[in-house]
This record gives sequence, C-alpha cells and structure tokens, in this order.
Amino acid sequence: MAETVIHFGIIGCAEIARKVSRAINLAPNAHPSAVASRSVEKAAAFAKANNFPPDAKIYGSYESLLDDPDIDAVYVPLPTSLHVKWAPLVAQKKKHILLEKPVGLNVGEFDKILDACEANGVQIMDGTMWMHNPRTDKMREFLADKERFGELRTIHSIFTFAGGEDFLKNDIRVKPDLDGLGALGDTGWYSIRAILWATDYELPKTVVALRGPVLNEAGVILACGASLHWEDGKVAILHCSFLTHLTMFVTAIGTKGTLHVDDFVIPFNEKEAPYTTSSKSWFNELVTGWEPLPSQNMVFVDLPQEACMVREFARLVGNIKVNGAKPDQTWPTRSRKTQLILDAVKTSIERGFEPVEIAN
Repeated sequence: MAETVIHFGIIGCAEIARKVSRAINLAPNAHPSAVASRSVEKAAAFAKANNFPPDAKIYGSYESLLDDPDIDAVYVPLPTSLHVKWAPLVAQKKKHILLEKPVGLNVGEFDKILDACEANGVQIMDGTMWMHNPRTDKMREFLADKERFGELRTIHSIFTFAGGEDFLKNDIRVKPDLDGLGALGDTGWYSIRAILWATDYELPKTVVALRGPVLNEAGVILACGASLHWEDGKVAILHCSFLTHLTMFVTAIGTKGTLHVDDFVIPFNEKEAPYTTSSKSWFNELVTGWEPLPSQNMVFVDLPQEACMVREFARLVGNIKVNGAKPDQTWPTRSRKTQLILDAVKTSIERGFEPVEIAN
C-alpha cells in the first residue's frame, strides 16, 4: 500500500533549508509544495536553485503560505528568536511542524509552542538529523546489551568547528537578537542530545558549566563546556565551540564495553556510517596490546539521514491525516529535555558555574 504523500512548505530561505529541501525531494512520502520568503523574488530563486517542482507555489510572505490549504506540514528554519512567534502560528493553521534546533531560546518559549501544537492536534519534530540515521538504532542495540556493554557510567561528547572571520562577525549564530544561544544552541544542542540518547533520555540531577567559556563582545557564547551528573553516579562531559577544528564524537563507556563514533552529527560519507565497539577488552600477557581488539562496524544507508528524518516525520503526519492518530509525543519530549539541559548550562555560566538542578 502506497504511503501518504505529505505536502511541505518552507518558510524562510536559510542555508540549512537547502539541505532539507533536498531531503524532502528524496523522501518517498514527501513533496516540496511551497516556499515563502519576505520577497517573492528570493523565494522564487530559492525554489529554482533547490529543484522544487514546476507546480510548487511561491509566496512573498510567510502568512500567505500558512493560509494555503494544500500544505500539510511546514519546515521552519528561521532564527531561534523567531520560533516562539511563528511556530504557534503554524500550529494554529493546523499544519505540522518540522522545527530547526534549538527549538527556542529557553524551555518556556518551547512550552508555548507545545501548547499550540497540543491545542491544534499538530505533530512537531526538531531537526536533529543524526537521530534518524540507521546507525543510531544499531548503536542503541549495543548500549542496551547488558552482556557486551554492561551499565552505562560515562559519556563524553564534543562538537566543534572553526568559524572563519566572516562567520564570527556576521553569522546569525553569533547575533544576540537572532540565535542568541550561540555555540551552545548550535553545536552544544547535538552533544546534549547525544548524552540524553546514551542515557535513554534519563535527565541528570544537576548540570555544572565548566569554567573558561568564551563569549563575544555581544555576550553570545562562542565556546563552552559542562558536566552532567545523575543520582546513580553517571557523569557526562560536553564541549561545544565555534573556535576549534571540526570535531564531532561521542564516547559512551559502560562497565563491560565502550562505544565510540567520530562523526555522529554528519557522517564522513552520507552513504556509510561507521562506529567502533569494544567489549571485555584487556591487555595481552606482556601488556603490549589489547585482547580482543575493538570492532569496526559500518552501517550502509539508502537515504541520507536528513531524508530519513523527513520520511519519519511525514509518516507520523500521514498517520494523523489518514488514520486520525494522535501526534507522537516521543520527539517533542526529547526536544524539551534537550532544551532543559541547554538552559541549565547557560544558567550555570550566568551564576558563576554553580550547579543547576534539573526540574522537569
């Protein structure tokens, strides 16, 4: 039986929207049906450059797209500061929301978005693409294996890249009125989500920002770190930055095994997704090597992870549209937990690196 095709509109022509437009084209149950910008000319140029079909509608205002009865779902790649305005308006028009991360400047803003989604029966999912890579489920199987991995005790996650001079001066991610959470909201979001994923979304008890964050003249975070602490003794460390070389890894260490992945946010090659596992390793007799050696694992993928994300989102929307299903709460719950921890890191920095308790 053929899947229900979901008609997508995009409001805003941000750089990331190019990647998601391609994903909408690639997903078998999605169709790029409209794009809106603050000018018709910009929207038309975006549609042409990103292979929108001839029947795609071009709008010179976001409101016009939201009023289109043929649009099922809207991708929102707008600056974070605009999410709390536009996402509820999308929901009020009964259109489902694929929302870029971070989902808000704080969890209070995201709760307003969630209230609008709940009131209007709307599905929402954030744009954390790596969550939908088939590798992610394979790695979860290893973490859940008590015989090979044991009990999770420690997670380290780093995502950094070196933004050039123009980036550090002009990008929206360094502007307090646009994406005011800076590196914490961008690269930090991914590391926080990776830590939550490793713990099966168990929130920590406390969060402590590490000393030495780097802020620009406008007070936007360019680099920072934090430690997360659970009541059972688990500890996680994260670091995020716009100032150091491209690095994106997660290491999860259990009592019997270790999982490591070097490219968790964006695979080195979109058709292949490697990761390393080791289990019950120890030194050899002369302590000159390991036995057994870590295993190099590879997952081959048919669709890029962003297309897998669009496909899953469209599947959920189709289930609501055709079968009258309730919106799936898995994804908004994960988004909210990620935002809670992000808020706590920022608060700890502002309070002089004091521990911040997480209250769900």
